[in-house]
Amino acid sequence: MLPGPTPGTPPAPEGSRGFAVVDVEATGRSPWRHRVVEIAVVQLDEELRPEAEFATLLDPLGPVGPTHVHRISQADVEGAPRFREIAPRLLELLTGRVLVGHHVSCDHAFLEREFARIGVPLPPVPVLCTMRLAREHLPQARSHGLAACVEAAGLGWYPAHTALGDARVTAELLRHCLSAPSCPPDDWAVLLRDAARVPWPRLGRARSRPSGAPVPLLRRETPHGPWLPGVPAPAFVLTERGAMGSTA
Repeated sequence: MLPGPTPGTPPAPEGSRGFAVVDVEATGRSPWRHRVVEIAVVQLDEELRPEAEFATLLDPLGPVGPTHVHRISQADVEGAPRFREIAPRLLELLTGRVLVGHHVSCDHAFLEREFARIGVPLPPVPVLCTMRLAREHLPQARSHGLAACVEAAGLGWYPAHTALGDARVTAELLRHCLSAPSCPPDDWAVLLRDAARVPWPRLGRARSRPSGAPVPLLRRETPHGPWLPGVPAPAFVLTERGAMGSTA
């Protein structure tokens, strides 16, 4: 069992500043009725340089939902960690950072609800939405969905509807939009400053299960593109990426 959040947690340490680009795949559209089945976080520093990645499938403790969208089968999540098992690591990855996503309110709502289920309230973290940025700085996009914005920015093929694929390309889209001539220099400086001041809860690491077995991290991998038009992308491969408490 995980210990509860530490009361009066101080603001994040100086070295935690930057961005946390998040994407979730879920069993449905409602954060209240559905569960996260895959999550990825790509950390960027204050200069938008990559720092670390985290990704894993999750056991939603029920049906995985629209396999035709996220391509996750029930068999894929067998042995995957539950959200409460990766929650301590996830808090560490988010602490002190601006939360970034494409339609970030959706990812934030799922995160907020999953943490609420284990009794951990999320603080009012500053957010940055690449969908909003694309509306302002990517006028040539035919729509504002992630795929259309990626195409308009010329970022190439990516494994859509995979948490890590979407998070990685959202990080690239963030760099593209913030470097646009129409974007004021250091427009995000206030968000970074505010994020560093937010006090976050902390949880003790869940390094093992009651059986003593380590908590696994199960990640979907696919070879990098881009792939030629009309050529089907390669299949995903499930890989165990260490365990909680190790680098992932």
